[in-house]
Amino acid sequence: MTWILPSIRDAGRMRGTLLFDGRCGFCTRSRDLLARVDRHHRVETVPYQHPGTPDRYGLTEQQLARAVWWIDEAGTPRASAAEAANYALSAALGTTLPLRFYRLPGIRWLQEALYRWVSNNRQRLPGTTPWCEREPGTCG
Repeated sequence: MTWILPSIRDAGRMRGTLLFDGRCGFCTRSRDLLARVDRHHRVETVPYQHPGTPDRYGLTEQQLARAVWWIDEAGTPRASAAEAANYALSAALGTTLPLRFYRLPGIRWLQEALYRWVSNNRQRLPGTTPWCEREPGTCG
């Protein structure tokens, strides 16, 4: 589920929403890091457990539990897993460099394999207080 890479000139205008697992401490820590580098507030982050999120974006709970998702400004799911993380990082930094690196030969495969490993082991990785515990009113 890929889409056209924004031009380098348009990278600073790239915005979207990253859906993440709000019950995962590692995921919340990663979300917090993204928020710190997003100085121009180009990325909204929403735990997929927020009421109505699966229906709003036409995704299943299983899809959302398996990986982060990048939702473009129009509200369309555009990417998941490592590609979604690269979209979010590109928007937060205002540059397409993370996406361009991701699309180099072999890098996509490597990042997706690493993402699957992290996703499968995220409950064992160091984290912080999960978003849904920190902000209980935002999760269902």
